[in-house]
Amino acid sequence: MPITALVSHPPLPLSLAGEPADGFAGWAAGLVDTMGGPGAGLAIALENLFPPLPSEVILPLTGFAAGQGVIGLASAMFWTTLGSVAGAMALYWIGALFGQRRMHALWARLPLVKVSDLERTERWFARHGTKAVFLGRMVPIFRSLVSVPAGVERMPTHVFLALTTLGSLVWNGVLVLAGYWLGERWDLVEGYVGVLSKAVLVLVLVALAAFLAVRLKGRGRTAGHARGRAQHRRSS
Repeated sequence: MPITALVSHPPLPLSLAGEPADGFAGWAAGLVDTMGGPGAGLAIALENLFPPLPSEVILPLTGFAAGQGVIGLASAMFWTTLGSVAGAMALYWIGALFGQRRMHALWARLPLVKVSDLERTERWFARHGTKAVFLGRMVPIFRSLVSVPAGVERMPTHVFLALTTLGSLVWNGVLVLAGYWLGERWDLVEGYVGVLSKAVLVLVLVALAAFLAVRLKGRGRTAGHARGRAQHRRSS
């Protein structure tokens, strides 16, 4: 039986919350039905380029398809990892083409940030970039974003390719195998990974809010000191 039939008339809700069964899950299932493993790879490549597309749906759904005999498990692992690497490489080359000089020029125009902030980030990436790329492939939201600074900083292509392949294989393997073992309950994976994604997003927003608060407070203090010095000069 085609997997789209199982997604269209499921015994359990298989699509994202608030979506009909023939929504995103149906689209991904259609790709796997029509193209097999390459369809799953294409869906994951698009997920890397457009992070709102959820890998926590595509990957366990692909594992479910493997469990139903629509594609082989090895094929599911190979094509989804290849798709992840292809999408990551596209973002890497976008970062490389943008380059450090354009990044510094753009950064200089942004409010509330300093060039020293970017330089400090670059130094951190030079020391920890390999760990960031490898581990970042397993963190929601950062899975795609980490490829861009790797390109901007011109991490050696073969190093980036190796780290991305290994990190993607771990992340994809866990979610594909989860869908394979869970069978018709593959959608449970989306719930757990969705909680992790929301937690990461909250942490990022809290960190950003704290940074902005500190920077605005610092600017207010600097402006106050400047006004005090100006008043002192006028009174003297």
